Amino acid sequence: MNEGTVTFVQNGLIGHILFDRPQARNAMTWKMYDELSQACDTVIATPDLRVLTLRGAGGKAFVAGTDISQFREFSDGEDGIEYEKKMEDYFRRLLSVPIPTVAIIEGWAVGGGLAIATACDIRIATPDAEFGVPIARTIGNCLSMENLSRLVNAFGVSRVKKMLLLSETLTAEEAEIAGFLCEIVPADNIGDRAAEICARVIENAPITLRTMKQALGRLTESTLPNGDDLIRECYGSEDFKTGIEGFFAKKAPVWAGK
Repeated sequence: MNEGTVTFVQNGLIGHILFDRPQARNAMTWKMYDELSQACDTVIATPDLRVLTLRGAGGKAFVAGTDISQFREFSDGEDGIEYEKKMEDYFRRLLSVPIPTVAIIEGWAVGGGLAIATACDIRIATPDAEFGVPIARTIGNCLSMENLSRLVNAFGVSRVKKMLLLSETLTAEEAEIAGFLCEIVPADNIGDRAAEICARVIENAPITLRTMKQALGRLTESTLPNGDDLIRECYGSEDFKTGIEGFFAKKAPVWAGK
């Protein structure tokens, strides 16, 4: 399996993170998640950076979730709890970046990819972008309380129910109406528009940006109920194993509800 890479490049006051596994729509491997965390550490340790962009390679996807082949390693619900906690560590690391983050979304931003985009401050997307968490249709897992809370804050509970309970993706237009996207940009112009946004950010007072980003983060964080029992039930189920094997057999799972 090509494990892909997540690279970080600094260009003056701007940092750029690239998810580079286009043959798999930039689906994230454990290695890529670790490299994302390392890139965030580099950004945090680089005081002269003023803004950070995140983009998927290939122009067809931002990030199409976590590579599902890795779930074959799971044996019970405790593996699911460990996985969700590990994912939250990665997302919190991105959230802790003190400078504004700009997600440049082309094509799919689903599952873990949607979580990454949601952890960014400013999001622009091409007209063909799609957003969703179709886990009830694909492999039968679930999300952490923290992930759900961020999605609800970003989209509203009704749209999150549509994504989760109906396994439907939202269009770029729907995401813009929800306020998730700042704007929709033609594919040919999205790189230039991202550069314009970064230039605008750089013009602003960096301490104001840093403190207001932290303040907004504190406003949207609250004490959440523990959801380990729900994660344990889902990842420990026969349905989860059925979903994984059905995915690789390219057959629709037959859910047993147990």
